[in-house]
Order: sequence, then structure tokens, then C-alpha cells
Amino acid sequence: MIPITKPFLPPKEEVYQLLDGVWQRNWLTNNGPLVNELELKLKGYLQVPHLLYVNNGTMAIQIAIKALGLTGEIITTPFSYVATTSSIVWEGCTPVFVDIDPVTLNLDPNKIEDAISPRTSAILATHVYGIPCDLESIADIAGRCNLKVIYDAAHAFGTKYKGKSLFEYGDIATTSFHATKLYHTVEGGAVFSQDPALLKRMAYMRNFGHDGPERFNGVGINGKNSEFHAAMGLVNLNYIDSILSRRKQQHQWYDHALRNLEYQKIEWSGNTIDWNHIYYAILLPEKEKLSKMVIELKKNWIYARRYFYPLLSSLGYTSKFVRMTIASDAASRVLCLPLHHQLEQEEIDFIARILLRVQNN
Repeated sequence: MIPITKPFLPPKEEVYQLLDGVWQRNWLTNNGPLVNELELKLKGYLQVPHLLYVNNGTMAIQIAIKALGLTGEIITTPFSYVATTSSIVWEGCTPVFVDIDPVTLNLDPNKIEDAISPRTSAILATHVYGIPCDLESIADIAGRCNLKVIYDAAHAFGTKYKGKSLFEYGDIATTSFHATKLYHTVEGGAVFSQDPALLKRMAYMRNFGHDGPERFNGVGINGKNSEFHAAMGLVNLNYIDSILSRRKQQHQWYDHALRNLEYQKIEWSGNTIDWNHIYYAILLPEKEKLSKMVIELKKNWIYARRYFYPLLSSLGYTSKFVRMTIASDAASRVLCLPLHHQLEQEEIDFIARILLRVQNN
């Protein structure tokens, strides 16, 4: 079987060594020493001034919305994982969907202003497949229209734009450290902001609002993470450069193996970007051909995924169905092929042969 992804697992002895210290201290959660060490090392690796480690990427988005005091409408993308939209609804706001760019599949800034109303408080955009949004255009719109910006950067670990981590952009950026990501802590996530006061606000919020054992600073929630997850994160951080290098190599293998396939690869080729190659996403010419390829792959125990299908604008708990022409077309033709650290060139060649056979029949 070839799954769409597999979590990277480091040598277990290295994790156990850190867990021995957890047993000795008997300190399992509540901002323990490994959590603090992980935050410091992540800031050093990513070269960001501030971050808070939380229990998952969805909680990170929810904390960001709450910390910014957002109400009313939030302009967002229909082409992302469900947590992008569900977090908006969960926090009592209304998602307003805007269509996507046909090349990057990110939120199209040229369509944002037409969606702004007196109730609009923010833009929540996703860096799809780790490819940066149009950061300058979104910042310009937000500045002129007095809107906050949150970036769902769940796919963006290791991607840099003009030499800076994508986590440095927006009022708040969020990410996921889920087991399926390039860098993971089994479960986990983080919030990032350039504003120290905003980080302090979110630090209270992730710990029930505690300001000491018997005082509270505003409303909070349990967004903390544990020493066990931090241990995995600390060890995995030692391997992230090799993970990124391997992923780039696997993309090159796919590029060569699929050189005779008709498709559009979703990637970034500009010289301002250092891309992390987190997914190998392709747009096929026809949705019918995509369906046949998915069926044929499954027959051979190969599991690709249609990230992202269905569109978030079609969810039953959003206010109404909104037709998104470009996003609908992309969702009907997009396919993410298997990609994980253990995937070998021979397996990629096998996947390619199946896709080419379907194309040519």
C-alpha cells in the first residue's frame, strides 16, 4: 500500500531520552520545560521574534480570531481545509467567500474589495500547499479598509518569502504541527505575531486566562500542549532540514516521471520564494480523467487525495451556497499524489505509470 502521507518518526531512543526527564520531573503539562525549550528552538530555527505553542492548528485559528476581537464577517477562501471555515463559524463570525487565483489557488486579492461590507472585520487567507498568498496586495487592502489579517499557514513550515518565514506576515499567522505535516509534534500548532502585546493576550487565552493561580486576565480556553508532544517536536526539529531536502528531491522524481502526463503542477517558481514542497498537487485537464485515475490508483492500493474537495462554500453550516467559478473548477480537477519521507523513487515511478496508462487509454 502507498498512502497519501505517513508521519515522519525519528529514532524512538531520542524521544525516550527526553521522556526520561519528564518522568523524573513529573511535570506533564502546564507550560513545562520542554514546551519552553521547543518554543525557543522554533523561534531560532524559523528566525521569528514571537510564537506560542498550542495544542493544534484549529485552536490556533480560534485563538487568533478571539484575540483580535473579530466580529461580523470575515473574508476567506473556499479552497482550504475545513478548519479554516469552521473556526470562523465556531467563533460566531460569518465567512464571506471570495474566489481564488487560478495559478496559486490562493485567495484572489482582486476580488476581495467587492466582498467588503460595513460588517467586515478581517481577511483570513490560507497559504495553499505552502505557496504564499499575494502578501503585498492583501496588506494594502487591509490597510486601506481597516481590516485585520490572519494567515492560515498550516502548510507553510519552512517556506520563506523574501528571506522571511511566512509566519511573519499578517496580524497573526497560525500553523499546524499535526502528524501529517512536514514538521510535526504528533498534535500541535502555533500562533505568531509581530505585536508583543497581542502575543501576551494570546498567552493568557491559551491557559484559561490565568494570571497567577488565583487571578484571571480575560476569558481563556485550554489551548496548552504537553511535554510529550514537545519532546517529539524537539527531536523532529533536528531532522527538518533533511525532511525538506528529501521532499524537494521527491518533487524532482515526480517531475521526471510525469513528464509525459498532461497536467498543471501547482507550485511556486519565483526567485523571491524558498518553497517547502509540502504537497505534490496537480490539476488534470478533465474531472472525468481524474476520477478514472483515482479508481485505478485505488485498485493498486495507492491513495491520492482531492485536496481540497468539496469547497468550503458548499458546507451546510455556512449562510448560503456561493458559486466560486475558479475554485469549483480547481476542486473538480485537483489531485494530491502520495508524498512522505519514506516514499521511494520506484514507488513514484509506479504511480506515474498508472496515471500515464489511464491518460493514454
